[in-house]
Amino acid sequence: MADATQTAGFQALDTTVSTRKFRTQDRIFYFMTLGSAALVVLLLLAILTVLVIDALPTFQAFGFSFLWGTKWSAPADIYGAVPAVVGTLVSALIAMLIAVPLSIGIAIFLTELCPGSLRRPISTAIELLAGVPSIIYGIVGLFILVPLMQNYILPFLIMTIGQVPLIGLLFQPPAPGVGLLTASLVLAVMILPFITAIARDVFSTVPPMLRESAYGMGMTTWEVARHILIPYTRRGLVGGIMLGLGRALGETMAVTFVVGSVSRLQTSIISPSTTISAQIANNFGDADGLQLSSLIALGLLLFVLSFCVLALARWMIGRGDSH
Repeated sequence: MADATQTAGFQALDTTVSTRKFRTQDRIFYFMTLGSAALVVLLLLAILTVLVIDALPTFQAFGFSFLWGTKWSAPADIYGAVPAVVGTLVSALIAMLIAVPLSIGIAIFLTELCPGSLRRPISTAIELLAGVPSIIYGIVGLFILVPLMQNYILPFLIMTIGQVPLIGLLFQPPAPGVGLLTASLVLAVMILPFITAIARDVFSTVPPMLRESAYGMGMTTWEVARHILIPYTRRGLVGGIMLGLGRALGETMAVTFVVGSVSRLQTSIISPSTTISAQIANNFGDADGLQLSSLIALGLLLFVLSFCVLALARWMIGRGDSH
């Protein structure tokens, strides 16, 4: 009887020791994960602090008129953000208008219509596109796309759409081949594999029973995609689209090659222009004083734009969940 009581005591002691050990491990793991999460927040705050401090001379010199100034002149020491900001937003918008429908269409084809023998090669080709360095896109755009735009595509657009009232203002010469439209085409090709890969993966998560039920009710592939695939996976699609938009807003090298780098506000999207990233890349090397501060202020604006894109994505996802 005493032996049984002693054995039970030892077992209770072992259980207590094991429980304390597990609690200690959980506590250590908790603080490790908390520290990792806090590190990300601290890094973001550190980046924001550095940008704000280095951009202060610009806002002290120009005030908030820097945000709506349209002139960028290093010799005159006058700097305005509007041409670069407008170029960034317009090029990203055009790129998204081109890339999003194509990406979703490719993803639907891969998940619903593509023969099994072709599905893997096409998916691999799309993933390889995502791995191509941006400078390669820039070189290809400069030496292949720019001559095509200059000699064939832009003259056609000027003679057709350029003659339409109001809309034609977007397609007015000069059209040397470099410009926002060319940069947007390069951006569209660059973000297409990212959005396509995410859309393909989220479409694959749709339960087969939903697809089979929809087809059994007589739905066409278009109806299945519209009423089943896209509504079921809207959160993943929004995330993929916003990832592509973030890539388009911050792309530097490829855009710098083909945008023309002209800091002037204009209505034509086929004329040379600039973006925030191209402006910084072209001028940061030899900039100092107020010009350097103005370039960092542009970087701060790009940081804020990226944050707004993420906030918009979260709002869209939350709004979709509430419905």
